[in-house]
Amino acid sequence: MADTTQAARILLLEDDTPLRERFAHIINGWPGGELVAACATLEEALAVLNRQPVDLLMTDLNLPDGHGIEAIRLLRRLYPDADAMVISVLADDETVLNAIEAGAVGYLLKDADSIELVEAIESLRAGHSPISSSIARILVRRMSAPAASQPGPELTPRETEILRGIAKGFTYTELAEWLNISRQTVPVHIKNIYRKLAANNRSEAVYEASKRGLIRL
Repeated sequence: MADTTQAARILLLEDDTPLRERFAHIINGWPGGELVAACATLEEALAVLNRQPVDLLMTDLNLPDGHGIEAIRLLRRLYPDADAMVISVLADDETVLNAIEAGAVGYLLKDADSIELVEAIESLRAGHSPISSSIARILVRRMSAPAASQPGPELTPRETEILRGIAKGFTYTELAEWLNISRQTVPVHIKNIYRKLAANNRSEAVYEASKRGLIRL
């Protein structure tokens, strides 16, 4: 889980100048964050990621020299504990699912105002997965569709319960209280879940489990 006791180092990737400046202004006015760079191209953002650690990547998807998913994938490789949040006008099923599979744990549309944006960042840093309502409908529709069970390691009943809690956006502390278990055991169960589902984050785990028919939301 992200350390929320210090300012989050944020990398912003947005090619539209007015939007980039607006988002940068919002981040700079938020005491919980530190904007390390505001990039207009994928090349600039990849250079920043290779040069210094960040805690949060906020990225558009369609860029003049590539796709924001490339930045998300590099972030996941270099800084596994960091978070990625998409801010885009794109909301088709394939784009949303590809971004989540790459490692995005938040997905907002560009009509988000300053209050909603800060609340989304704070929610994400607290261990939740903030998404716009239209994006949530895409995920619910995909997860509710009939899916044939695919082979793979079976989850224990406890792991299945924890996975249901993850899908609801519960934090480690909330999971421990909900299941009446020690908070220290929650990361152990989650690590096992990720290993069995070949997932890197909670969004991937929920998506993969739904595809395999292990959970239904």
